[in-house]
Amino acid sequence: MNMLQYQLAGVLESPIISEKSNIAAEKYKQFVFKVQKHATKKQVKGAVEMMFSVEVDSVHVLNVKGKQKKFGRSLGQRSDWKKAYVKLKPGHDIDFSAA
Repeated sequence: MNMLQYQLAGVLESPIISEKSNIAAEKYKQFVFKVQKHATKKQVKGAVEMMFSVEVDSVHVLNVKGKQKKFGRSLGQRSDWKKAYVKLKPGHDIDFSAA
């Protein structure tokens, strides 16, 4: 594994499995991933293509702000994170249940 593949392997943190992401996957062939905060669209595209052997059509990236929460009497803040919606080209699919 060369250096570029090693860097791309760390870009994707986890898939997001929720009702909203399942609907996006069924209707639009979009899959949702939690990615590193400094990841770019090109890095996300390369990482998905390398790890799942699929062709990516488009990538939409958004920053999610951490919520303010109370911990007893003190206020705290959850960490900010980044989410990526990855749309696949027709004929390609990712099956998380088999992995």
